Amino acid sequence: MAIESERADRLEELFESHHGRLYALAVRMAVAGDDATDLVQETFLRAVRSRGPIPAGDGAERWLVQILVNLCRDRYRRRKYRGQRRAELRPVRETRSAEDAVVARDVVHAALAQLPVRRRAVVVLRELEDRDTANIATLLGMSAVTVRWHLSKGRQQLRHLLGGEETGR
Repeated sequence: MAIESERADRLEELFESHHGRLYALAVRMAVAGDDATDLVQETFLRAVRSRGPIPAGDGAERWLVQILVNLCRDRYRRRKYRGQRRAELRPVRETRSAEDAVVARDVVHAALAQLPVRRRAVVVLRELEDRDTANIATLLGMSAVTVRWHLSKGRQQLRHLLGGEETGR
């Protein structure tokens, strides 16, 4: 019982220290706007259900981010398998109203949603969260070379989706 109590305390501590960070990442990774809260809840639910030891220190954040990315990948595959259609991109107008800023944000979010999950995670962590390559590699459990490759391909795909340039997947 003491071990379960320690585990519960550790999970509560992880929730308190990483919930906000994971939610911010989930908002950027989610295909649908409502998914972010569900993704964070499912991340911690999987953490609670895990039988292995809870990583300590920076390993805990990496563990939680990997769970979140895997959940995004699972949802992406389910949606793709079921044949659900993605939102169509709308062209961005040249005016600078608040409405246009919202439309532009939605267009970028829709374009990000079309990237494969690992590539989307790399682009979000680098471009929106300003993380360096080494940190992204650590968080996602991949080499720095792989991070740079995903970043390059992700940028190409986004240019194609947002501006009509050809891409090489």
